[in-house]
Amino acid sequence: MSEAAPQHHRFSCHAMATTFDVIINHADADATYAAQAAQAVFQEIARLEDELSRFRASSDIYRLGQLKAGESILVGMAAWDCLSLAKAMHAETNGAFDITIGPMMNLFVTSEGEPRQVSKDVLEQARQIIGSQRFDLEEDTMRVTVHASGMIFDLGAMGKGYALDQAADMLQDWKIENFILNAGDSTILAIGAPFGKDAWSITLGGGEKRTPLSNRAVSGSGFAVKGAHIMNPRLFAPVPLKKRRTYALAPTAALSDALSTAFMVMEQEEIQTLCGRYAEVEALELEV
Repeated sequence: MSEAAPQHHRFSCHAMATTFDVIINHADADATYAAQAAQAVFQEIARLEDELSRFRASSDIYRLGQLKAGESILVGMAAWDCLSLAKAMHAETNGAFDITIGPMMNLFVTSEGEPRQVSKDVLEQARQIIGSQRFDLEEDTMRVTVHASGMIFDLGAMGKGYALDQAADMLQDWKIENFILNAGDSTILAIGAPFGKDAWSITLGGGEKRTPLSNRAVSGSGFAVKGAHIMNPRLFAPVPLKKRRTYALAPTAALSDALSTAFMVMEQEEIQTLCGRYAEVEALELEV
């Protein structure tokens, strides 16, 4: 008699302004065990939101935004991990990825999401507090020092991916080896594969394309949902609206999350060069 395929167990929660889904397909995880593991994951995501949201006064990221030039604070492991990756991505993409670009968003886009004109003087003031070169990391102590007053640190372009990576570690601690973690369809991390398959089959571009995914993440960036919300840190201006969605595939969700944003800014030749340096990194582009 052939072995019965384990059921898919699916769970959802709302956090970080999106919906997180956990899909577990594991022979030794019945509905009760899967639900307990998913609940542990959701608690971890909630904890990370408390540590990483710039809107929560208790978070390390909020506290960084209160510093004046020359001041520093010690941060926890979650913030340190994200800030370290952000620094690395800023260098790796020649400034196309920058978690300090928030002031530009506030200037160029109204609270209703509509574009607006910005004067040169106001733009120049904002530029003085933008740039990942304006903060330093001291690895031995996990101390962060800022070199401009009132900087805005925003992990929106990588925080959800980081949360998925931590959630994956937690599920593996629970001895669950086959699962999908999904943050609002913008970042998906697939570990293992469903019973009898080599990989999970992931739908991209609103059903336009299916791609196999195993022990890897994919993230997408575009304008269909939020409109002109992506800033070009190199030009200090919004990225022009395009009828396409850019995807990045990478070994971790935080990395794919960051790269999908950077790829919206980078030229095709730059993207190809970066992907050529890292065998596990790929770029996809779909029309929408």
